[in-house]
Amino acid sequence: MTLAPPRPPRLPAGDGRSTRFPLAGLLALAVATFLSISGEMLPTGLLPEMSSELGVTESAIGLLVSVFAFTVVLTSTTLTHLTRRLPRHLLVVGLIAVLAVSAALTAIAPSYELVVASRILGGLAHGMFWAIGGAYAAHLVPREQVGRALAVAMSGGTLAFVLGVPLGTALGQALGWRAAFGVLAGAMALGALLVWRLLPPVPAPDPSTVTGAVPTVDAADSTSAASASPTTPSATTTARRRMPAPSVLGIVFSCVVTAVFMVGHYSFFTYIAPYLVRSTGIEESQLSLALFAFGIAGGVGLLLVGWFLGKRPRITIPVGMAVVVVAVLAMVALEGQPGPSLVAFVVWGVTFGALPPLFQTKMLQVAPSRLRDIASAFYTTGFNAGIGGGALIGALVLDGAGLDVLPLLYVVVAAVMLVVVLVTDAVLMRRSPH
Repeated sequence: MTLAPPRPPRLPAGDGRSTRFPLAGLLALAVATFLSISGEMLPTGLLPEMSSELGVTESAIGLLVSVFAFTVVLTSTTLTHLTRRLPRHLLVVGLIAVLAVSAALTAIAPSYELVVASRILGGLAHGMFWAIGGAYAAHLVPREQVGRALAVAMSGGTLAFVLGVPLGTALGQALGWRAAFGVLAGAMALGALLVWRLLPPVPAPDPSTVTGAVPTVDAADSTSAASASPTTPSATTTARRRMPAPSVLGIVFSCVVTAVFMVGHYSFFTYIAPYLVRSTGIEESQLSLALFAFGIAGGVGLLLVGWFLGKRPRITIPVGMAVVVVAVLAMVALEGQPGPSLVAFVVWGVTFGALPPLFQTKMLQVAPSRLRDIASAFYTTGFNAGIGGGALIGALVLDGAGLDVLPLLYVVVAAVMLVVVLVTDAVLMRRSPH
């Protein structure tokens, strides 16, 4: 059977973009982003199974997340620059296909070393995919619809953080971890086909404008807020009270806080599977249900951001970080009591579902318009550095001090970052014109 090539977009005179919102193509891109992030984080839910079969420690399996994330950090900008002249549509489809190959190689790898190699291959493709995905979505629509297009295309990545791990864990426990990666590989291959068929092609960007920047969460509110002009002096005054003026310093503070907080989070969450089994007292067979509850809770957090939390990230971010501290401390205090400790775990899930999009929203709000692309590039790098650094530090702590120290490390990092957020916000507000 011969497959027909994807249909080119209908171009209106003088615009260069389709007159219709390309929902089908953007949803296909969202599916691909979901699968990409799910592949990155899948080992976190399968630590015991992978550790046992491959004959390595659970900390070594956790380092697979670090390998993947650090590959993204070290290669995405360079590879995006080297491929800047390639057709965007062909490149996106090819990258998703490489992710599928990476997952398939992981599924059949006979040794830990070959699993590491397959993860490096996946990281190479993942970094490039995220470096062009947001820009691709923006190329498809007029300027006034960019925020909406990014929200659809990148929503899969945000949902993967809260749903991909529990779904993958349930599949791995039911069929085995190799089967879980095999199913993921098949889903990625299908995702590549969907993108090839449904995503309209766009021209390669001007090489002089390639930045490799990728917003990873819904930037619609911040984009519209940045482009809207207050009609009254009182509106301007109110906006200045709520958020500091855009500045390079604001970008730096936001990216550093995000990176360090993610280090704390993933130093614990990467090893959450053995912690839940050994410290909360739940049965290993119930682990996927616990992680699925965490994922649903994270989805609730996302809805809360879209409903009202995202309107004032300067207030909701420190509140969310404080709730994380309380929830994780409650899990420690309630050790050995499955019911109450799982309630605290779900509360943590709601809060973490909200925090990454809040971090991104705030960063875009404090970034000057001309620097928003490069600011998003730094944010993406910081986020992935936090994932990889957290998994690495967690592995070292796990081997040196034991599993019970990981939640305490997270609490310390979250508490310190809470203080840093309050102090840096005060500094930025003081520097803002009144």
